[in-house]
Amino acid sequence: MQPSAESLHLGNWAGALLQWRQMQETHHAVYCVVDLHAITVPQDPQALREQTRRTAAQYIAAGIDPDKSTLFVQSHVPAHTQLAWVLSTITAFGEAGRMTQFKDKSQKQGADASSVGLFTYPILQAADILLYDADVVPVGEDQRQHIELTRDLAGRFNQRFGQTLVVPEAKILKETAKIFDLQHPESKMSKSGESPQGILWLLDEDTALTKKIKSAVTDSDGEVRFDPDTKPGVSNLLTIYSITTGVSVAEAEAHFSGSGYGDLKTQVAEAVVDTFSPIRERTNELLSDPAELDRLLARGAKAASERAEATLARVYEAVGFLPATHNH
Repeated sequence: MQPSAESLHLGNWAGALLQWRQMQETHHAVYCVVDLHAITVPQDPQALREQTRRTAAQYIAAGIDPDKSTLFVQSHVPAHTQLAWVLSTITAFGEAGRMTQFKDKSQKQGADASSVGLFTYPILQAADILLYDADVVPVGEDQRQHIELTRDLAGRFNQRFGQTLVVPEAKILKETAKIFDLQHPESKMSKSGESPQGILWLLDEDTALTKKIKSAVTDSDGEVRFDPDTKPGVSNLLTIYSITTGVSVAEAEAHFSGSGYGDLKTQVAEAVVDTFSPIRERTNELLSDPAELDRLLARGAKAASERAEATLARVYEAVGFLPATHNH
């Protein structure tokens, strides 16, 4: 996840962190704060440093356990960019240019404002994956094309240089409930939302969370039921209640049958506060002791480097690089 905002929001938590937390129980999971990817758009250096720590702290606070998973900062493991270079030499120019995310962004910005880094972004992403011999990559539907590229590059490398890289499978994360903006319930909750009142940040204080939920846009018919087309605001509140309490949307709907919007908002606010409050407290605890957080990240980077360096060594040998001899 990119370290590009002060705080993660409810959509990130519901869409990724919840499923990641479950996956670490069944897989040897590798999670990475992708600061190298973040600089494909201009970043303030001081803010980038702080947001990188903050993002890592929120991962841990939301349940990514550094004892069960490998959690690290991308730039701490040089093998990412080293493998990306090798992969870039077997990627066709047209192939990289066909990536829809690149096409969308470069059309918006114009060719002269789009960096080469934005163009090669999916190749670095392929390196992020292939370094860890990943069998399964949990991603949203929007990343499917990038995983296909990763598979193509691994297959092409193996065909040319012999069996070296593991060809991963995409695990398209099950369509989690989409969380919408509280003020504009027809738009997805996003850090670039129009109104700060529409976004529930993991690090918001309890009073701010409650206030935003109580001022959420609903409708005038007064009936609590799930109908995203005609009642987007009320349906979004039911989804948020469902995801923070663990009950199904149908159970939430039954629970609020006959209730008014005031009652719905009060209970949704309580459920969100109960979920976010411990995450915020744990995040702040970690951020108040940066040395401990940095120690956890250094430990993660060491574990990640051991796996990544082994893959890189296989790749370097396969392509015919002269091995470096180290005098000890």
